Amino acid sequence: MAGSMTRPNFLFMIADDHRHSALGALGTEPVSTPAFDKMIADGACFTEAHIMGSTSGAVCMPSRGMLMTGRGLFDTPAPLPDDAPLLPELLQQNGYTTFGTGKWHNRRGSYARCFGESGKVFFGGMNDQFAMPVNDFDPAGAYPPEETYLADGHATTVFTDEMIDFLNTRGADDEEPFFAYIAFTSPHDPRTPPAPFDTMYDPDEIELPPNFLPEHPFDIGVSDIRDELLAGYPRSEDEIKRHIADYYGMISHMDMDIGRILSTLDARGLSENTIVIYSSDHGLGLGQHGLMGKQNLYDHSMRIPLIMRGPGIPRGLTCGALLYLLDMYPTLLELAGVPVPESCAGHSLTALLNGVTYMHRRQIFSAYQSVFGHPKGQPYQRSIKDERNKLIQTVVDGAITWQLFDLGADPYERINLFDHPGYEALAQRLQKSLRDRQARVNDPILKDG
Repeated sequence: MAGSMTRPNFLFMIADDHRHSALGALGTEPVSTPAFDKMIADGACFTEAHIMGSTSGAVCMPSRGMLMTGRGLFDTPAPLPDDAPLLPELLQQNGYTTFGTGKWHNRRGSYARCFGESGKVFFGGMNDQFAMPVNDFDPAGAYPPEETYLADGHATTVFTDEMIDFLNTRGADDEEPFFAYIAFTSPHDPRTPPAPFDTMYDPDEIELPPNFLPEHPFDIGVSDIRDELLAGYPRSEDEIKRHIADYYGMISHMDMDIGRILSTLDARGLSENTIVIYSSDHGLGLGQHGLMGKQNLYDHSMRIPLIMRGPGIPRGLTCGALLYLLDMYPTLLELAGVPVPESCAGHSLTALLNGVTYMHRRQIFSAYQSVFGHPKGQPYQRSIKDERNKLIQTVVDGAITWQLFDLGADPYERINLFDHPGYEALAQRLQKSLRDRQARVNDPILKDG
C-alpha cells in the first residue's frame, strides 16, 4: 500500500531538458545511467509522463510552475501567482522541513515561500555550467543583484554538494520529515560535461535517431527561437551527433552525482523512509524531426522521465498510464497526509501505486504558443493524445496543418496518417476531443474565435 503511518521524507530531483527515452535501463538510447537504472529497478518507472506544454519559449518556467501549483497550463502564468498554494509551502505549513537548491526559474519571492532552508540557488534560465550565477538563501526573498556570485565548479556538482550537505544534517531518528528539492541545470546547453564525461561518448559512434531530419517538413513557427539556432540549417549528421554525444555526457555526469546523493541517503539511514522522485521539466529534440529544442509537441519534447522509489512504492513497477508532471503535486500531498487544494488540476498517482489503473486519465492535452494570451496571428500548436494515437494541430500565419500518428506502430511520429484513407473517423474523433479539451482548460485561442 502507498503511504504509511509515519510521514515519509521526500527527495525531489528535477533536470532541465532530459527527455523520457534517455535512460539506460529503457534500452532506447545508448546512454550510461547506472544510478537511474538502479532507481528504476528499486522503484516505479512511469513511461508515459508528460508536461502540458508552454505559453513561452522558456518551456521550463510554466512546467515547473505547474509542478509547484498543481494547476494547468493556462492557470499558471509566470511568475507564480501569490494566490497559488505551492507544494513545498503546503508541506512546510504541515510540519515538514523544506530545503531547496539549484535552478528556480520563477519568482524569487515564491522561493522564500517554499523553502525554510536552502543551498545555492540560480534564478535564471541557463548560463555557463562552470560559472553559474547563484545566491545564498534570503528568507525575505529579495536577493539583491549585488549579492549574486559565480559558483565554483560545475553546476551539477555544486548543487549536488549543497544537497549532500543538507542530508548530512538529517538522521533517521528526526521527528520532523523533510521535503528536499534539487533542480539541476543539466543536461541543458551549454552542454559542457566535466572530464571524463566530456569524452565519454564518441560522436562518430553515435547513431542518429530514426526520426532525424535535416529540416522540419513544414514551418511550425519556431525556426528563429534560440534553441533552434544551436545547429545550422539544414541539420548536418555530424553536428547532430556531436550534440547528442555532449548531451549523453551531461546525463551520465548528472547520473553519477545523483548516485552520490542516494549514497548519502543510505549512509544517513534515511532511505527506508524517503520517497525519491526524479523527473524533468521537458524533453528535447536534438535533431529529431529536424528540431533542436522543446518548443514543439512531439513526444521527444513533451514526454519526460518519472521515477519514484521508497516506502510504499512498488519495486520494479513499469507503468504506462498517461500522466502529467503536475500530478506529483496531489500525489506527494496525499502521501504526506496533507489536504489537496481544490485548485489542483492534477490526478494523484497513489491509486496507480496500489495497482488501480482504470480511474486514471485517458487523454493528454498539450499546447505550445510563444506568448501568453495568444495575440491574433501568433503561431501556435495544440495536440491530443490517447493510449494509441496522437493528433497535432499547427497554425502559422492562419494556415492549419494537421498530423495524425499511430504511436503503437510509429512511436517516432514519422508517418502522418491525417489524409490517409481509412483514418477519417479517427481524425474527426480526435479533433472533437481536442476542441472539448481546449474548452475545459480555457484555452485562450478559443477567445479569438
